Amino acid sequence: MIQTNDNQVQAAPGIDRSKAVAVSPSTPQSLYAKRKQIYAKLAHGNFRKLKWAALFILLGIYYFIPWIRWDRGPDAPSQAVLVDFENARFYFFFIEIWPQEVYYITGLLILAALGLFLVTALFGRVWCGYACPQTIWTDLFIAIERFFEGDRNARIKLDRAKWDFNKIWRKTAKHIVWILVAAATGGAWILYFHDAPTIFRDFLIGHAPITSYVFMGLLTFTTYTLAGYMREQVCTYMCPWPRIQAAMIDDKALNVTYRYDRGEPRGAHKKNATWEGRGDCIDCRQCVAVCPTGIDIRDGLQLECIGCALCIDACNEIMDKIDRPRGLIAYDTDANIERRQKGAKEKFELIRARTVIYAILFAAVGSFMLFGLLNRSTLDMNVQRDRIPNFVELSDGSIRNGYQIKVLNKTPQVRTLDLTLDKFQNPVLRIVGQDNPQTISVPANQTIDYKVYVALEDVSGLQVREGFNFVLEDTQTNEKVLTPSLFITGKTEK
Repeated sequence: MIQTNDNQVQAAPGIDRSKAVAVSPSTPQSLYAKRKQIYAKLAHGNFRKLKWAALFILLGIYYFIPWIRWDRGPDAPSQAVLVDFENARFYFFFIEIWPQEVYYITGLLILAALGLFLVTALFGRVWCGYACPQTIWTDLFIAIERFFEGDRNARIKLDRAKWDFNKIWRKTAKHIVWILVAAATGGAWILYFHDAPTIFRDFLIGHAPITSYVFMGLLTFTTYTLAGYMREQVCTYMCPWPRIQAAMIDDKALNVTYRYDRGEPRGAHKKNATWEGRGDCIDCRQCVAVCPTGIDIRDGLQLECIGCALCIDACNEIMDKIDRPRGLIAYDTDANIERRQKGAKEKFELIRARTVIYAILFAAVGSFMLFGLLNRSTLDMNVQRDRIPNFVELSDGSIRNGYQIKVLNKTPQVRTLDLTLDKFQNPVLRIVGQDNPQTISVPANQTIDYKVYVALEDVSGLQVREGFNFVLEDTQTNEKVLTPSLFITGKTEK
C-alpha cells in the first residue's frame, strides 16, 4: 500500500519509490480513465487459425441459416429457422414450439448456462475467446482495419500522422466497410423473424414493417459501436461473465498461463549467451502486442483476459527463433506449476467434483428435454369454467354448467375430434355451433375456441363441486387428451 501526504511518499516493500506518486488529499481524483487505444498485432499459429475457423463458421451460420428451406406442408412456413410472432410459433427444422411449450426455451437457456459452466471449469474463458459474438465481430472489424491500415506498427504510425489523402481514404474506406458489415448483421437479424426472401425484397422496396427498419438500425448501430470502438471495454466493463467466472474456476482448471516457473527470472538475451541461471522469457513483450485487450499475461490470470490464446502463438514463435522449447505460455493449471516447483510430475485433472456435477446436470436436463420432444403431444386442450353464473337450473330441473374450451391442433392436417366426459350418468353435452354434439373440427396448425354446455338431470348423489375430466380423442390416431374441470351441482354446502 502506498501511503501519501503533502510532503512525502512512502512505498510498501517491493514498490519502486521512484515510481510512487505523491497525491495531495485536496486534489480531486477522477474515478474514470480515458481509454487507451489498443493496437493488436496479427498473431500466427494454431490458435489464430482456430479463431479464424470459428469466425468463418459462426458468421456463416448466423448469416445463412435464415435462407435454409424446410418443407412443412401447405399453408405452413418453409423457413427452417423462424421466430413467427404473428402466429406465436418458433420453428427449428422439424421442431415446432408453441407458446404453451415455452418451457423448451427455458430448458435451452439452462442447457446453455450449464454448458458454459462446464466448459469454463475445464478450459477457462474459451467461450469468450472463440465463440462470443463480441469477440467474433471484433475480430472481423480488426481484420478489416488491418486490411486498410496495416498491422500494429503501421496503424500506430497512421494514427500519429497528419491528415492527408492517404490517411483520409484509408480511414474512410475502413468505416464504410464497418458500416456495411454492421448493416449486414442487423439485416440478417430481421430475417429470423420473417420469411427471408419476402422480407429481403420488401425491405429493399420500402414495404417491410417499420419494426424491421428500427431493429436493423439498432443492430447496425450497436455492432458498429461495440465492435468498432468499444471492443475490449465491453468485455471488461459491460459483460458480467468475467466476474462470474471466478466461481467456475479453481486451481485445476486449464487456463492460458504464463509458466513463471520456467520463464523467471526474465530479461534480454544475447545470441550465443548461456541460459544458466535465468528463465526462458526474454521480455520481448510480443505476448502483449498481440493481446486484443492489451494485458500482460505474465502478470497472471486477469479480469481482462478473454482466453483467446493468441499470446501462446506469439510466444511459441519467439521460442522457435531463440531455439528454446515451446510452451512458455500454454494451457496449464496453477496446480501443475506448484507440482513442478516441488519436483513432482504434472497431471491434468479434467474429471473432478465440479465438472462431474455440471456434466450430470447438463445430461439430465438434456435427456429430460429430449424425452419431452420425442413424446410431445400434437393435441392440447384448455378448459375454463363459466363463473357468472356458476350454474343454471333448467325448466326440466336439470343443472347446467358452461365451459370455454380451447383446442390446439399442432399438426399440418385438419382433425376431427370426439369430445366426451369420463364421469356422470347420462350427461347432456352440447357444443355451440356444432351439428354433432360431441364432434369438433380443428383446422391445421391452429387453435380454436368452443363454447360447451354440460347438463345433468340427477345430481342427488354428487358433491357441491364434483370433479371430472373432459376427454378429447382423435379416433384416427388414438391420441387422447384429458383435462380436469369441476361441475357445480347447485347444492348448498352443509
